[in-house]
This record gives sequence, structure tokens and C-alpha cells, in this order.
Amino acid sequence: MIDEDQLIKLCIRKNKGAQKILFNTYAPVLLGICRRYVYKQDEAEDILQEGFVKIFMSLKNFKGSGTLLNWMKKVMVNTSITYYHRNLRYRYHSDIEESQATGEYVNEYVDSDFTREELLKVVSDLPPGYRMVFNLYAIEGYKHKEIAEMLEIDINTSKSQYSRAKSVIREKLEKLAKPRMAVNEEKEIKE
Repeated sequence: MIDEDQLIKLCIRKNKGAQKILFNTYAPVLLGICRRYVYKQDEAEDILQEGFVKIFMSLKNFKGSGTLLNWMKKVMVNTSITYYHRNLRYRYHSDIEESQATGEYVNEYVDSDFTREELLKVVSDLPPGYRMVFNLYAIEGYKHKEIAEMLEIDINTSKSQYSRAKSVIREKLEKLAKPRMAVNEEKEIKE
């Protein structure tokens, strides 16, 4: 088995076998990241391919100060943002009014046992702007100021879209949870 440092060196030298190993090792995780940013699987796969091209071209710049996986994740997030900007004219656009993001979390659904696929679908069904801001803030951990700079939007738009994304997610989770909660109540009554 080849170690990561050796794999990186071979990839920098454009060794096709090493590049295939790197791709096959990390593609499933990185595809999951891409999938959070777009609605369609084929779009996520396009972003993944584009991201790996960037990875292979700039691997020589990887300093090793963090893990290779975290560095590649950042490349995929940035590639997703670039994809978003390129397709901005096609996305659903709504009037965004200034609002404050609330600190509420959707934790009343913890007992509902949502599957990973259900949660991914709820997030991926968000309008593109909401989805992008939600992923960058809630999942990637960026601050609204950073998101505003990356997406070239106002900081209040970032906060507003995050707040609205949470509201939409909450609404969709409530709809998913209702049938499950009814089943659980029936079970409790029978017991």
C-alpha cells in the first residue's frame, strides 16, 4: 500500500495510476460535498470532475499544514461556489429583504430518525441561494461576512437567506415528521 505523501508526489508527476488511486479513494466523500451544493446528481459529478482537475493541477501547492482531505474539501467547496456564480443567471431569484438570522435549531425532530437521504433531499431542494448560504454557514462553518465576500452579496442577504433556508428546512422536516409522529403515538397508545 502506498502512503499519502508518496501518492501526492506521484500525482504531482502526473502518474495516471496514482491519480486514479487518489480519485477512487476520495471521490465518494468529495462527491457528497458537491452534492450538498446542487440539486442534480449530474451537476455534482460535473463539479467533482472539475474539482479534481483543479486538485491535480495545484497539488504541488499543497503545503501539508492540514490534511490532504481537508485541503481537497476546500477545493470542492470553492469549485461549487464557482459553479454557482457561473450559473447564477439560471437560478431562481427571489426578492430578499433584510432580516436577522435567528439562533433557533431544528432539534425537535431528533426522534424522527430521518435518513441521510431525506436530510440531503431537504437541503438540496432549497432554492440555490438559500442552499449555498446554508451549506457555507451551517456545514462549512464560514461567517456571514466571509460568505458575503465569496458570493459577492451583501452580508444582510447572507443572513436573510440563511434564516429563510432554516425556515424552509423546518417546514419540510415538519411535513416529514408528522406521519412518523402519528405512528409513534399509535404505538404508545397500544402499549
